[in-house]
Formats: sequence, structure tokens, C-alpha cells
Amino acid sequence: MNRWLLPEDIADVLPAQARKVETLRRTILDLYQSYGYELVTPPILEFLDSLLTGTGSDLNLQTFKLVDQLSGRTLGLRADMTPQVARIDAHLLNRTGVTRLCYAGSVAHARTPVGSLAREELQIGAEIYGCATWEADFEAITLLLKTLSTAGLEKVYLDLSHAGILTGILAEQKLDRNAIESLYDLLQSKDRPRLSQWASCLPAKTTEALMALTELNGPCAEVLVKAKKVLPQHAAIDQALADLERLVAAVSASSGLELSIDLADLRGYQYHSGVMFAAYVDKHPQPIARGGRYDHVGQAFGRSRPATGFSLDLLTLASLSPLSVRKLAITAPWINDAELNQAIDALRSQGEVVVQLMAGETADAAEYECDRELVKQGNSWVVKKK
Repeated sequence: MNRWLLPEDIADVLPAQARKVETLRRTILDLYQSYGYELVTPPILEFLDSLLTGTGSDLNLQTFKLVDQLSGRTLGLRADMTPQVARIDAHLLNRTGVTRLCYAGSVAHARTPVGSLAREELQIGAEIYGCATWEADFEAITLLLKTLSTAGLEKVYLDLSHAGILTGILAEQKLDRNAIESLYDLLQSKDRPRLSQWASCLPAKTTEALMALTELNGPCAEVLVKAKKVLPQHAAIDQALADLERLVAAVSASSGLELSIDLADLRGYQYHSGVMFAAYVDKHPQPIARGGRYDHVGQAFGRSRPATGFSLDLLTLASLSPLSVRKLAITAPWINDAELNQAIDALRSQGEVVVQLMAGETADAAEYECDRELVKQGNSWVVKKK
């Protein structure tokens, strides 16, 4: 057995890419801080019942499980940080006003997600708690767009949906959790024949509304007009369409953004309760980021709090970012010279990278471009272009 082999779809991040990832992480977290978001770092392991509280079975299937040798209870290796941050807001911070939290950390998936090449991600995201109005959703979308812009991704395609529409359609139906999860899968795949068969036991109007969802996608204005005509009258549906209409009007002013609506796009971990959104960029068929409102997750931790936010994989973002990964550096000889050491210390304190080379050694670092060198002129060490 080769000891250097890694598990399937698990990979090392090598120097140049690791620097790019870390630079983006710092820049993005500074961006979130400028909006008033506070950084939290949940543990990578939790008791399984806490980790999966308020979520669907799809997150359960993605979670690695192991037994805690101290307590004998089952632990989970997190596959998503959003429920953890909701627990922190609801149970630990216990604030009454609006709370903005951000995070960055590793998550692992027991199965490789559809459209992904990796089972480990570096998840970064931002969440707003305590604000039930559309402005919080708008702030989350705005911050997501700024995140992608920070990474140099200017052309973004944003797809909107709303979990409240399905809630309104099924309001009179008593369906168990397994049935709801099957319905989610059918809507996401837009499998009309199987969806029709699945809904055959439901009232005709409910079946018609579910079938209509598979065709309610495209330009925002067209979808909203059509949805008002074909979907049944219900308070939850009316509110959902009004939320989408308001957000479309607010977000459409963003430059470099193409907006669309897909009312059957209910992907995620099934904890969303309101507006949902997915961001796409060129050369990546799967969403680069997902987000939306999830007002009921905190309730499972003893305190129901309105919540909205988004997350994305920083490793994927870095791989798509056109930003340069190489940092300019200065070479210097590795000799015992007090004045040289002082010059090197001064340069490093100014933020410069100084690489000392032994005699006969050449600079061979993928993340650095050594375009200058420290040379001795008279009694002084000076930086010169190579």
C-alpha cells in the first residue's frame, strides 16, 4: 500500500494555491467585518443529534459519524457550518437584536456532492439573525456578490427561488418527511412523469400546482407574471411572490449580474423557509454559492430566530479566481553579516518577502516571483532589480 495515497476525492492544497486561498480568506473576512459581521469558529466535531438538529436527511447522509470514546455517544464530522452557527446564535450568544456572524472552516462530506470533485471543502459564509424582513435577504445577496467580485468574478448569474411556495401548495396535505424529501428530489430534477405519478394521490389542484413549478423558470418578470396566474391563491404563496418581486427590483441594479427565477430549485439541506438563491459563474456548471432564509433552525435549539445568509467553498472560488497567485519577492545571500540582517529585517517589517539563498542555491518557489535582490554597494545593502 502506498502510504502517500489519500482517500478518494480528498486532496492536498499545494503552496501557490494555498497562498491564493489564504489571501482570499483574509480579504473576504475583512470584507464581512466591514459590514459588522463577527467571526465565530464552531468545532469540527459535535454530538450528532446537535449537528443535525433542524436539518433534512440529506445532511445526515453527508455526515461522517464516529463514536466518542469518552462519552460513548455518536459524534458527527460537520458537512455544513450553518446549523452550528445557528446554534451559537440561539444558545450561546442569546441576543435579542440583530446579530451578524461569519465563519470559515473545513467541512467534509461522506459522499462526493453532485458536480464536485472533492469531499472536503473550506466553507466560508455569513449569516444574519434576528431580522425577518426582506432587507436582510438583500444584504446577504449584496454581500455574496461583493465576495465574488473580490475574487475577480465579475459576471454572475443569480437564480432565485422561495421555499414558501411549496409550503403554500402543500398546506392542506399531511405528508411525512420521507414523502417531502422524495418530492424535493423530483422537483430538483424536473422529472415530470415521475412527479405526476408521485402526486397522483393528491387533489388535482395540488398536482397541477406541483407540475407547474417545473416550468416556472426563466427571466424574473415572465416567471412572476406566470406564477400569479397558474399557482393557487394562498397567503404563503402570495407572500413568497411578493418577496421575490421586491428582491428582484432591489438586486437588478447590480452591474454584471444576470437574474432569473426557478421555483423548482429547492436544493440545499432542506432547512430553508423563505427566499433561496444560487450564484453561478462561467466555466462552473454547479452553483459557486448558495444561500437563503432558514427561520426555523434556531427553534430546535430552544429559540426561534429569523435567519438568512449564504456560504461557498473557498477552494472552488480560488480555483476559478483570475487573480494572480504569485507574490513578488527579494533574494538575499545567506551570510553572517549584521548590516545585511538589519536590511532584511527592515524589508520584512515593511511587508516584503525576502528569501535568503545559500551559495549555489536558486529560488524555486511556485508562489514567489523573485524579481529583485539585495546586493552590497560600498558599505550598504540595497535592493536592485534583477
